[in-house]
Amino acid sequence: MPDITKDTAKPEILGEHGAKRRTTLSCMAWAGAGMLWTLSGGVPSSKLLGGTAQAAEVDRHAFSFVQISDSHIGFSKDPNLDPASTLKEAVDKIRASNQKPAFMIHTGDISHLSKPGEFDTAAQIIGGAGVDVHYVPGEHDVLIDDGNAYFERFSKPADKKWYSFDQGGVHFIGLTNVLNMRGGGLGYLGDEQLAWLKQDLARRSSSTPLVVFAHIPLWSLYPQWGWGTDDSAQALSMMKRFGSVTVLNGHVHQVAQKVEGDISFYSAMSTAFPQPVPGTAAGPGPMKVPADTLRTLLGVRSVNYVPGHMELAVVDTRLSV
Repeated sequence: MPDITKDTAKPEILGEHGAKRRTTLSCMAWAGAGMLWTLSGGVPSSKLLGGTAQAAEVDRHAFSFVQISDSHIGFSKDPNLDPASTLKEAVDKIRASNQKPAFMIHTGDISHLSKPGEFDTAAQIIGGAGVDVHYVPGEHDVLIDDGNAYFERFSKPADKKWYSFDQGGVHFIGLTNVLNMRGGGLGYLGDEQLAWLKQDLARRSSSTPLVVFAHIPLWSLYPQWGWGTDDSAQALSMMKRFGSVTVLNGHVHQVAQKVEGDISFYSAMSTAFPQPVPGTAAGPGPMKVPADTLRTLLGVRSVNYVPGHMELAVVDTRLSV
């Protein structure tokens, strides 16, 4: 399993001996269910778990939230003719968790073609989780009328395309990087959003943990496929003074991770279909897999935070093992 890093043009393959620690961590992240990530001072460590119920026992005082991504309601080709059913399975897993999350984050591509019916179906299924939901758009959500249909339905507040909120001492920031995308499909934040971000962060103490979420990666995961954001360096430079920064994204339909100083980046699995590991195919897109394998490559993410500690625990759980 490759170590997908900013400066790596092609995936790095694990050798039998002397594998880099970061490469090993990436492999374990890909394994999905039963892996607990704990971040302390920006350095990750891992521990095998029996499942999300055991993860919830790490600290009974921790508040948690869940991340789902790339539901692609309306997609109807191989490898998933019915992504509504796999989205429902993901929501069912969330409902069955021993620890009820404080809220859910959806990191974009709710729909496949930005159609009202697709938004309706997704909202109905996701509503079954019984928790508050914070959304950011994917490029498939803003295909029509500059995304107005998406923003009218899912924005908080309705007239904002980017926003922030606080929970349990953590500052959350939802960014939009799928409008006015750059060449090759790279994401773009733009001057107006960057100015807003600067003002938003200026009011926060450097000891405040940050969780930033957007659809397209804010790190250069694989620019050759558009898996990066053109002006993300400007946004990330504003966050360097903070002691704990976790950045979550969707778009790539697989788990990948990277640590730069005190900033940790995590890409999430889709609930609809996988995409190939960078460099292993001619380009991105739905990856055809056997029906009995599909659900092992789809999943949800739970994130736990212990107030008073600079630690986040990230658990990726597949729909099937």
